Amino acid sequence: QGMFVLGLPYAILHGGYLGLFLIIFAAVVCCYTGKILIACLYEENEDGEIVRVRDSYVDIANACCAPRFPTLGGRIVNVAQIIELVMTCILYVVVSGNLMYNSFPNLPVSQKSWSIIATAVLLPCAFLKNLKAVSKFSLLCTLAHFVINILVIAYCLSRARDWAWDKVKFYIDVKKFPISIGIIVFSYTSQIFLPSLEGNMQNPKEFHCMMNWTHIAACILKGLFALVAYLTWADETKEVITDNLPSTIRAVVNIFLVAKALLSYPLPFFAAVEVLERSLFQDGNRAFFPNCYGGDGRLKSWGLTLRCALVVFTLLMAIYVPHFALLMGLTGSLTGAGLCFLLPSLFHLKLLWRKLLWHHVFFDVAIFVIGGICSVSGFIHSLEGLIEAF
Repeated sequence: QGMFVLGLPYAILHGGYLGLFLIIFAAVVCCYTGKILIACLYEENEDGEIVRVRDSYVDIANACCAPRFPTLGGRIVNVAQIIELVMTCILYVVVSGNLMYNSFPNLPVSQKSWSIIATAVLLPCAFLKNLKAVSKFSLLCTLAHFVINILVIAYCLSRARDWAWDKVKFYIDVKKFPISIGIIVFSYTSQIFLPSLEGNMQNPKEFHCMMNWTHIAACILKGLFALVAYLTWADETKEVITDNLPSTIRAVVNIFLVAKALLSYPLPFFAAVEVLERSLFQDGNRAFFPNCYGGDGRLKSWGLTLRCALVVFTLLMAIYVPHFALLMGLTGSLTGAGLCFLLPSLFHLKLLWRKLLWHHVFFDVAIFVIGGICSVSGFIHSLEGLIEAF
């Protein structure tokens, strides 16, 4: 479900029943685009067998731009991936500062100061060498998320008698609803991990079945969480739903949330570092900079400095743009829609055009057009919201 499920009740606040429909619609579309993205990894050989000829999102993008621009597509995807991953890291720092500030309002510590303390705790991430260490953090993060969801939903159910069904509207806030679209899209983004995931499955033929069930489960859980939380607080719903909890429960939940945010940070940070190192430092003769690893496999001092600089950059962004929902909407509209909707449908049309049935072409074109409109409108309105906030 991820940390960003906490922003979904805010999406219902500005979208009402249409927001709930979008949670379902986004699940269906993301499930479909995930499948067609994986289809782009395969081609038919001379014997008529379907074989895997590509390994990553970047390989698919490069194949689409070949032979005229053989590396252009990969660079576009890498930039989008880096923006998405770094913005995710920034959001974890923002939410950590926000939650600690709201949990202990009587302490003489500002939200910016809490963000600095959180970043100091995160600095050791610069020393991460492999996914084994990251996976341990992710396991603890999952356990923390279970506790958070149970506490929030239990409190909401205890207030079931006061649920404000009449507040769930059929009209939308035209100005703020596009931000909600970005939040919902961002909560489903997983496409950049799918080629690697499918490649590591013991039985890749079960990929479609896995996608169906995981997206059905995610859709039900996201929809119920968003609706139940919104019904409890209605028009008082805040950007991060835990800010609505009574002070005693809020302090406990927020401490778990901060722990989850700090434990979640290493995965997107490590993934961003990998993409940066692979594209800028390790790409053979095309690398822009010398390799940041020595012959013995150790990280060079300047390579470590660059990693520390990336952690500090996430802090600076979190301090100067401390708006969780607006940042999430902006990222979802900019890179989330691109990586989840626009690029998979475009790549599918380009690489498999001759084999597609008419309804596949219709779906791809429709997703590209709708995704483009949602992306542009969400980006503009999120940007306007940030400008207003300043």
